[in-house]
Amino acid sequence: MPVQAPPTASPSQESLLELFPPGTALADDGALVIGGCRVTDLAERFGTPALIVDEAALRSQARRYADGLAARWANSRVAFASKAFPCTAVYRLLAEEGLSIDVAGGGELALALAGGVAPARIVVHGNAKTDAELRMAVDAGAGLIVIDNFDDIDRLERIVADEQPVLVRVTPGIRPDTHAAVSTGQEGSKFGLTLSQAREAIARLRGSSRLRLDGVHVHIGSQILDTEPFARAVEAVAALGAFAVYDLGGGLGARYTYDDRPPSVEEYLDTLVDAARRVLPEEAHVIIEPGRSMVAESGVTLYRVASVKRGEPTFVAVDGGMADNLEVALYGQRFEATVATRVGGGDPCHLVGRHCESGDTLSAEAPLRDPRPGDLIAVPVTGAYTYSLSNNYNGALRPPVVFCQGGDARAVVRRETYGDLLRRDLP
Repeated sequence: MPVQAPPTASPSQESLLELFPPGTALADDGALVIGGCRVTDLAERFGTPALIVDEAALRSQARRYADGLAARWANSRVAFASKAFPCTAVYRLLAEEGLSIDVAGGGELALALAGGVAPARIVVHGNAKTDAELRMAVDAGAGLIVIDNFDDIDRLERIVADEQPVLVRVTPGIRPDTHAAVSTGQEGSKFGLTLSQAREAIARLRGSSRLRLDGVHVHIGSQILDTEPFARAVEAVAALGAFAVYDLGGGLGARYTYDDRPPSVEEYLDTLVDAARRVLPEEAHVIIEPGRSMVAESGVTLYRVASVKRGEPTFVAVDGGMADNLEVALYGQRFEATVATRVGGGDPCHLVGRHCESGDTLSAEAPLRDPRPGDLIAVPVTGAYTYSLSNNYNGALRPPVVFCQGGDARAVVRRETYGDLLRRDLP
C-alpha cells in the first residue's frame, strides 16, 4: 500500500465532511457537530486527545453489513474482526446488533466476554496461540477456533475433553495491493497453512475424536481497495473440497483521504457472493470478518494545537500523535485533518505530534485554515486501529473513548492517569 500523495487542492466543506461519520454537520459558527454534539463541548468536557465515536454511524454500518450479506446469502453471518477496535463498549454494541466477533488472543476474548458476546458467536484466531489462551477459549465455549498451524492441533487434542468445532486457515498465495505490514495471504506469510499443508491438516482433523472440522478460513490482508483478490481467495479455498462452513475473512479498505475510492460494502459483498455462488456448495454457511471498514468511519480524533512553527513547511504540533495513532509510522497510512472550528480551506501544513520521533506525523500537507495554538484539530476516519495500537510513548496517557448519539455524549473508556502508569510497578 503506497503512501498516498497529498491532495492537489483544498477540499470544499462539503467534500471534507464526506470523510466524517454520516450526519456530521457544521454549527452556525462553523464548528463541527458529530453525533449531535459540538466538538468544542466535547473537548471541554472530555479533554484532548479524545477518540469520538458516532454510535449511530457504527450501528448503521453493522446493519449494512449484516443485512447486505443476509440478502445475498441467507445462511451467513458477519463476525467483527475486533482487533480493529477491541473496546468493551464496541463489543457490546455490535453484539446488540447481532454480529459475531472474532478475537485474536486472550485479551480480546476477555473483553468480548465482558461485553456480553455469546461464546458460541466467538471465532478465535491467532498464529501463536498459547496453551493458556486455547484453554481459555475452550473453557469459555468459543464457537469456532481457527487452526493456524499443526501445533494448534496438538495443543487442542490435549486440552479438549469433549468436542471443539474448528476451521483451518488457508494461505492461498494471493498478495493484494496493500502495504506489506497488513498483507497476510501471500506465499511466505506467517499466517495459516499453504494449500498442501491445509490438505494435510484437514485429513488429520477428519480423523480426530475431539476436534470437529467445520470448514476452512481465508484472510488475505487489510486496507484492500480492489475486489478482485477476494474472488480469487474464495476460489482457492473452494479447491480444498466441500465443507459446512467457509469463513472468507475481511480486508475491505476504508476511505481515509479525499482521493481514496474504495469499493462500497455492497460491491464487496457482490464480489464475494458471486464467487461463492460459482464455486461453493449452496447449502454452506458463509462467514465474513470485516474490521477496518466496519469501524473506521465512525471515529474522529480531537486534538488541541500546542504550537505552530510557520515556515517552509509550517509545522502544526498537537497534544497527541503516535501514542494514539501509530498507523502513519507503522505503515504509512495517510489521514486528513481540519481545524474543527474553521472547517475547510487553508494552506498545507505538516500536522505533527508531540512525541520525540521525527516520524511522529499525523498528516503531511494537511490544508489547515489559519491554525493557532489552542485550536481544535479533527482527524476523521480514526475508528480503526488507533485505539488498538495506542501506547504510552514518552509517558503519554491513552485517550478516552467517547460515544455520541443524538446530542448526548458519554465516555466508555476513561482517560488514563499517571497513577495508571505507576500501578503495575513493584518496589
